[in-house]
Amino acid sequence: MQHDEQPFVVSAGAANSGGGESGGGARIGRRWVALIAVGAVALTGAGFGASLLIKSPAQAAADSRPPAPSVITAPVEYRTLASSVILRGTVVAGQSVEITPGGAAEGGSPTVSKLPLKVGDEVGAGRLLVEISGRPVIALQGTVPLYRDLKPGAQGSDVGQLQDALQKLGHSTSPDNRGRFGEGTKSAVTALYNALGYEPVVVGGAEGAAAVTAAETRVTSAVRALDDAKDALKTAEASSVSGSGKTTVPTTSRELEHLRKAVSRAQEDLATAREGLVAARATAGPMVPSGEVTFLESFPARVQDIPARLGGKVQGAVMTIAAGALVLHGYVPDHQKGLIRAGQQAEILSEVNGASAQASVQSIATARTTPRADGGTPAGQPAGQPAGGQAGGQAGADGYLMTLAPGRPLGAEWTGQNVRMTVLAATTAGKVLVVPITAVSAGADGSTVVTVLEDDGRQRRVRVKPGTTSDGHAEVTPLDGGALGEGDRVVTGVRSNGAVRGGTG
Repeated sequence: MQHDEQPFVVSAGAANSGGGESGGGARIGRRWVALIAVGAVALTGAGFGASLLIKSPAQAAADSRPPAPSVITAPVEYRTLASSVILRGTVVAGQSVEITPGGAAEGGSPTVSKLPLKVGDEVGAGRLLVEISGRPVIALQGTVPLYRDLKPGAQGSDVGQLQDALQKLGHSTSPDNRGRFGEGTKSAVTALYNALGYEPVVVGGAEGAAAVTAAETRVTSAVRALDDAKDALKTAEASSVSGSGKTTVPTTSRELEHLRKAVSRAQEDLATAREGLVAARATAGPMVPSGEVTFLESFPARVQDIPARLGGKVQGAVMTIAAGALVLHGYVPDHQKGLIRAGQQAEILSEVNGASAQASVQSIATARTTPRADGGTPAGQPAGQPAGGQAGGQAGADGYLMTLAPGRPLGAEWTGQNVRMTVLAATTAGKVLVVPITAVSAGADGSTVVTVLEDDGRQRRVRVKPGTTSDGHAEVTPLDGGALGEGDRVVTGVRSNGAVRGGTG
């Protein structure tokens, strides 16, 4: 049988037919249409995804580069740096004096012949400290060390200091003017030595005394000569007149003139003799050798050390005396010196017993102290202050010596302690240019620079001199006329790939 082939047609009417074979064919046709549509969409999406995954070599290389780094900046400020400065310090006496006597009076080797004190003893003014070869070393109050022998006739402020010390001990120097070693001062010196059981050294010894005696003899002779000349003149003048019925042989005018001249010359000789006696007495008598007196600033003082022994030969210092109220010494590093000034308040803490006390900055040195390898006095060490490594000092002291004065006198138990010192709210003297410490870097040539970011994105390096640092910031001063001012942005770091690198390199 022959069948005619007909196309597969889906009609609207068939779609609406409720039954029969024609209705089932319509449903199958709709399924095929939906599948075809979904396939087309899937092919389209796969093509789009492939287009995203496939890149040219140039694009792939560009995409592999890291993102461009961005700089981190901070503003330059013009303000006062402030911070509390914490340092270590040592409690020491306000003055520490080493007793180093000179040679023996007779030229022999000086020997310790008496040691009346021991370490820790208190010492008052006028006290015998030590005896060297039979001669005393006496403590007196004063601020200037005795640098020369004080002899009768001497003048100067050191003589005035001696007179003040003698008067405080009750030995009057009247009628001498202050600063002149006269008869009153000689009497006071003699009284000082006699009170300790010694005779003062006399200028010139026996020869000096003989010179005074000879001058006194010349004065006596001159007085007698003047009296004789006056008597002769008086007799001659009387014989030149007549009276009472008596007649005398008149003296000629020439003779009278000769006698008057003799009286005048005798008066001149007496004046010269008296001047000689004054000079002899002024330069003779008791003196104060420089090695027999030690001036201390205040009393009571304390014996800090006695390296010598009784009967031993003197080799260097025989005793160290600590005088004055206790103070504190500490050394300020360079980067904090600009924060500390005299008068600032401070706190001190003893970690030995937990005691604390208030204090204030008394002074800070202008010269830097550098420790010496040989353990000697550091360069820049102020005179009269403890050196590093010595009693009361700090070994390896390095920085600017700062002295704190306690608000109230510290007890003896503080002496020699290493304590914590906190200078409260230390500040620079005024406003300064300030940048974060991370903005400061060292150049290849050793110079210190900051990098300024301009508005157009360019970077400009400015050479600076760093100064005081505090709280993560540093004082900077532009050099070579570099432009740097408040509000400029300086580079403090670089942000790259989510990480931050500090500094400008």
